[in-house]
Amino acid sequence: MLKKLLKKSTNYLSLVKFAHTVFALPFALIGFSLAIYQMPGEFSVWLLLQVLLCMVFARNAAMAFNRYADRNIDKINPRTAIREIPAEVIKPKSALFFVVLNVVLFIGVTFFINRLVFYLSPIALVIVLGYSYTKRFTSLAHLVLGLGLSLSPIGAYLAVTGKFDVLPVIYSFIVLFWVAGFDIIYALQDEEFDKSQNLKSIPVFLGKNGALNFSSFLHTLTIVFVVVAGIIGNGQILYWTGAIIFVALLIYQHFLVKPTDLSKVDIAFFTTNGIASVVFAGFVIADLLVF
Repeated sequence: MLKKLLKKSTNYLSLVKFAHTVFALPFALIGFSLAIYQMPGEFSVWLLLQVLLCMVFARNAAMAFNRYADRNIDKINPRTAIREIPAEVIKPKSALFFVVLNVVLFIGVTFFINRLVFYLSPIALVIVLGYSYTKRFTSLAHLVLGLGLSLSPIGAYLAVTGKFDVLPVIYSFIVLFWVAGFDIIYALQDEEFDKSQNLKSIPVFLGKNGALNFSSFLHTLTIVFVVVAGIIGNGQILYWTGAIIFVALLIYQHFLVKPTDLSKVDIAFFTTNGIASVVFAGFVIADLLVF
């Protein structure tokens, strides 16, 4: 019984690519830490746990819904046919139930955080769930994905303060352009398939060279906002050290992927960006604590 439960849990963790939480979660911790730095009397382990639970539940719902919505597309794409739903490891109805469960849990947790976060929770869900259908009608789906993940720093900040501020919004712009940029790189793998199915993406719209150039443009915007965040937030030596490492890894991934060689897309997508996110967040939070 325990073995079966563990196997099922592993399948669902794989369904939502739980390891990819490493992209947005560190930025949620930045937003939370920034709020605590500004309101030092507000720190609560329980509140931190609630923020983390919101991140997990919202992301689980978004990823599982994406897999559910794309199940027929994934089934005929050789790269994605091994995913849990097309491979019949998880039934579509079970995946949809998992989505509903996580949506309910997400809204439930926001209710206990504060009124503003609770009222905004349906808007957040519309964005993160709605992304799954955007590639059917717009090449800018990558930006919608980035927008969904960009809610993490501002959402965590709102959980503590209950109000908006400029700096967490700047961090949200960092996430928006960073995620959209590397998602374009990842989408290069499906350019020909997407064309055959009339699906929209920047690689389909601009071709490989154009897509990589557009990704570089988005990552240039990312760098601009990293600098702006450092200036507005009065970042000290630790912030700028983390910023330099983050920017270096951002640039490095563009040397890994060429229009004629996509063999290192996975390294650029997960490894490089995962390290960049964790390292940057670590230095930013350390800078807040030390200075």
